[in-house]
Amino acid sequence: MSAIFSLVFVFFVAMSAVTTSQGSVGVCNGRFGNNLPSEQETVDLYKANGIKRMRLYAPSQTTLEALKGSDIELILDVPNGDLESLQSDATSWVQTNVQPYFPATRIRYIAVGNEVDPDKETSSHYVKLVHPAMESIYRALTVFNLQDQIKVSTATYSALLTADSFPPSMSAFKDTSFMGPIIGFLARTRAPLLVNIYPYFAYKGDTTNIPLSYALFTASEIVVQDDPYGYQNLFTAMVDGMYYAVEKAGGADVEIVVSESGWPSAGGVAATEENGNTYYTNLISEVKKGTPKKPGKEVETYLFAMFDENTKEGDASEQHFGVFFPDKRKKYQLIF
Repeated sequence: MSAIFSLVFVFFVAMSAVTTSQGSVGVCNGRFGNNLPSEQETVDLYKANGIKRMRLYAPSQTTLEALKGSDIELILDVPNGDLESLQSDATSWVQTNVQPYFPATRIRYIAVGNEVDPDKETSSHYVKLVHPAMESIYRALTVFNLQDQIKVSTATYSALLTADSFPPSMSAFKDTSFMGPIIGFLARTRAPLLVNIYPYFAYKGDTTNIPLSYALFTASEIVVQDDPYGYQNLFTAMVDGMYYAVEKAGGADVEIVVSESGWPSAGGVAATEENGNTYYTNLISEVKKGTPKKPGKEVETYLFAMFDENTKEGDASEQHFGVFFPDKRKKYQLIF
């Protein structure tokens, strides 16, 4: 009887693991467009295509309500412009944007600020606000005993690394006075660092030295040797570079979640639907394998973005990162 019980127990544990696994890939829900589907239609499109993770760049009651019971895990952003109001007490923010929806809406991370950069004129004034706002939201979550179920982080990007962050093992943060306390917070609360990783922009900025095949995961051999690791694609090199930087800042056990990664289909150098299809297809496959530094450990990754966004500012390519067209047609045949 005990042997039969053990087999039954193992079976149910295995089935539980299968049914609760979310996979490693989600999609960012950007809303900079005047021709996008409604928020309810967007959530329905996630469901219909088996997309089990979403990033939402600002709290929206409509989307948070639509996600209830969907089993879609969520990164919920605190926009940069809201950081100042959350310096000392974020209880009201959590009461408004988290408590009414969780756990029916599966909020997994709160991203406090996006790509705040000491060297960027448009965001440098937010630098001093990020870490205090993270602490404030964490304290507010403890009021509702949610601090272990919802992790607080921030979304950063590769521009915060030093200019000589090559090969990956040489990577380090430019401004440790900014990132040091953030990494310390993440280590203390066992939360990951969210990082936007874009081989496209790295390639666009240096087409002379970066082969297109290295950026698109199609190189036939190792391109960068960084003993003891070899890199055949730029994405895993960039992820491991961030791991090295985080370790040097005191976060040896802090994990990396790729909160954005994508390739445009128009509007820039090598921006074609063919390249976009190649990038997204290979990315979805590659993140399941881990990286040379973290082999076998899936890289939780969010594709950018769900739709082309026709009112997004910046270079023309910024409006063409969607994996769907605004009319809900698939741009690429991806399996999430």
